[in-house]
Amino acid sequence: MENVIVRIVNQGGQPLPAYATPQSAGMDLYANLSAPIVLGPLERTLIPTGLHVELPIGFEAQVRPRSGLALKKGLGLVNSPGTIDADYRGEIGVLVVNLSNTPLEIAPGERIAQLVVARYATVQWQVSDHLSPSDRGQGGFGSTGTHGRPVSTEPNNPPIP
Repeated sequence: MENVIVRIVNQGGQPLPAYATPQSAGMDLYANLSAPIVLGPLERTLIPTGLHVELPIGFEAQVRPRSGLALKKGLGLVNSPGTIDADYRGEIGVLVVNLSNTPLEIAPGERIAQLVVARYATVQWQVSDHLSPSDRGQGGFGSTGTHGRPVSTEPNNPPIP
């Protein structure tokens, strides 16, 4: 496992993100609120964390939902995963939505999301007139589950037995 140094400024009173277990991929983010807020059904808001980070070039951070909050309270993230680029220095905010049918309270210091830091690659496009064939071909949503086997939609390729 690789360790990466990330500079962080904590302008809130909440703990720094930390891994809950040695094999955790995500670190909890905390609501940096001075008072509880209540979200009505389907209402959304941006929750501050008080955190600013300086990611190394070649890394991103993703803000992802916490599965326990989604199951127990119906709290989701509107733009999941939210991407934090290496050149962003503003405060990390969590865009939450109440997906339940009842009002939902978010308390100061509540764990509201998780942060995953990962490497990424940049792309150089190579323009071409065609692409190499594949078993999936142009099959879209649900195409790999058809009849329990992969399906080819390439013009000269029959279905895969």
